[in-house]
Amino acid sequence: MFIDETLIKVIAGRGGDGCIAFRREKFVPMGGPFGGDGGRGANIIFKVDTGLHTLIDLRYMKTIKGDKGENGSGKNMNGKDATDVIIKVPQGTVVTDYDTNLIIADLKDIDSEVVVAKGGRGGRGNTAFKTLANPAPNFSENGEPGEEKVLKVELKLLADVGLVGFPSVGKSTILSKVSRAKPKIADYHFTTLTPNLGVVKTRDNRSFVMADLPGLIEGASEGVGLGDKFLRHIERTKVIAHVIDMAGLEGRKPYEDFININKELEKFSPKLMKKPMIVIANKMDVPEALKNLEEFKKKVKVKVFPVKAISNEGLEEVLIELANLVDKEPNTPLYEEGEYLSHVLYKFEEEKPFDIRKENNEYIIYGKKIEKMFKMTNFQSEEGIQRFINKLRKMGIDDKLESMGIEEGAIVKILDFEFEYHK
Repeated sequence: MFIDETLIKVIAGRGGDGCIAFRREKFVPMGGPFGGDGGRGANIIFKVDTGLHTLIDLRYMKTIKGDKGENGSGKNMNGKDATDVIIKVPQGTVVTDYDTNLIIADLKDIDSEVVVAKGGRGGRGNTAFKTLANPAPNFSENGEPGEEKVLKVELKLLADVGLVGFPSVGKSTILSKVSRAKPKIADYHFTTLTPNLGVVKTRDNRSFVMADLPGLIEGASEGVGLGDKFLRHIERTKVIAHVIDMAGLEGRKPYEDFININKELEKFSPKLMKKPMIVIANKMDVPEALKNLEEFKKKVKVKVFPVKAISNEGLEEVLIELANLVDKEPNTPLYEEGEYLSHVLYKFEEEKPFDIRKENNEYIIYGKKIEKMFKMTNFQSEEGIQRFINKLRKMGIDDKLESMGIEEGAIVKILDFEFEYHK
C-alpha cells in the first residue's frame, strides 16, 4: 500500500530526576551534598532508509514515545541518558510541525537524519545547588519534560522529470517503454492510483529518474478527482513533461488540456510554472492527431515532441531533450529559509513566561515556562517548595495577582496543583 502522508504524535523522553543525598562517612567531617544529576531523556529521530518507499509503517504508529532518562543517585552518580528512538523513513520525507505549519526537516539526502523532538535534560541533584550561603542544600530538580509535538509527515518523491496530464493520455505507457517500471496500463480512467518511478537511460548513456503521476483533472488542486493527493510529488521534479492526447480521442481538445493542467499546477504552487516544460504529443498514430498537432504548435511556446508511445516511436528524441534540461537545471531547495522551524521561534514564544486568568473565583497560572518550572520542582522537599515560591515572586506573579484584585485565601492553580494565596 502506498501511503505518502500521515499525522503522528511524538513525545520525547523526560529527563531523569536529580538525587538528594549527603556524604556521611566516618572520617569525612562535614561531607556535604552528594546527589547526582538525572540522565537525558530519549530524543525522537527520523532517519532516511533508502529501502523504504512508503510511510505505511508510520500510518499505524499513532504515538511515538521516548524513554525517561535514569535518575541520579548518591555518591554523585549521574543517571544514564535514555537510548534515542530512531524511526526509519523514505528518502524525500518532509516533516512539518502541525501547530506552526513550519518545516522541521526535508530529508532529501541518503544519509539525512533529524531530531524531531528533543529529550528533556536531567534534573540536577543537590550537589549542583551547593553555594557558600547554602553549603548543604536539601532539594533537587525533577527531570525536564521532553518535547511533545504533532507532526505532519509527507513523502515527496525524488524524481528529475514528472509526467503530468489528464487520465488515459499515455503516461504509464511512456514510462513502461523508457524504463523497467511496470505501471498498470488499461483503457479506463485513473488506472494509475499511485506514483510510479523509473530510471531512464538515454542512448548517450545519461540517466535520470522519471515519475508517472496519477491523472489530473480540472479542479485537482482543490481536491477534485484524485485531488491534490499526488500533486506534492511534482514539487521536487526539475522538469515537467506534459503528455497530451493529440488525437483527442475522448472529445477533449489538446490545447485546452494543456492550459487546464497548467492552471491546476499554478494553483497548487506558482513555483511549478517556473520549471522547464516540454510537451509530449502522444497517439500520433491516429489520423486526426496530425491536424491537431499543427494547430497546437501555433498556440504554445514550449517544445513539442510528437510520439507514438505504443510503438516506441519518437521517444529517444524526447529522452535526449529531457536529459539536457535535467543537466542544465540546478538543484534548488524545496523550501525557503523562512519556512523552516528555528530556535528563534521558541525564544519568541518564551518571551512571555506566564499568564493568569480568573475562572469561578480561582486564579489559574499558565504558560510554557512556568509549567516547565513546576514540573521540574521536587515538592517532596521543603527547600524545594520555598525555592519554587521565590521563583514565582521574582517572575512578578505576586504583583500580577494583586493587580487583578486577588484576596487573602483565594485559590491559585498551576496545572493540577492548587494552593491558597497569602501575602
